[in-house]
Amino acid sequence: MPAPRDTASFPEYLTFDDVLLKPAASSVLPGQVDTRSQLTRELSLSLPIMSAAMDTVTEAPMAIAMAQAGGIGVLHRNMDVDVQADQVRLVKRFESGMVVNPVTITPEATLAEVLELKALHKISGIPVVAKKTENGVPARLVGIITNRDVRFATDMDKTVAELMTREVVTVKEGVDLDEAR
Repeated sequence: MPAPRDTASFPEYLTFDDVLLKPAASSVLPGQVDTRSQLTRELSLSLPIMSAAMDTVTEAPMAIAMAQAGGIGVLHRNMDVDVQADQVRLVKRFESGMVVNPVTITPEATLAEVLELKALHKISGIPVVAKKTENGVPARLVGIITNRDVRFATDMDKTVAELMTREVVTVKEGVDLDEAR
């Protein structure tokens, strides 16, 4: 039989069910409260909430929702490595409702290429850019092609230029989400 351990040396930890906050009046205003917490040396959370790394709880949509609320979603590992990598990519590509490095296509591309890109990247719309410059940077935005644009198209050789929406509303880089709306 093992010797009993000195439990005084163990730190005390609490779970959700261990804490009950009694409702009462407070002199602290909501704007004075700081709920930030340090998760790692490099990562702090605005909202100290993490979603569980369980296959019934956290995949890309939950991780994105947690990030938008200021928390963090921990992806579960009950999936193939490739699927897990795809889940991470989906979360990392999503940033405050704006895609930082979007998948793009040129006006000369075909409907077949559009459908392939949409399926590969699991996206519903693709910005259409003029041909890329010598250093690989897209020259300029000329339109967008979405599910609505291709819904009834059947000719796989039809070009993006023939199908795309040309009048796209844009904002300059550095604009926050509220200003963009």
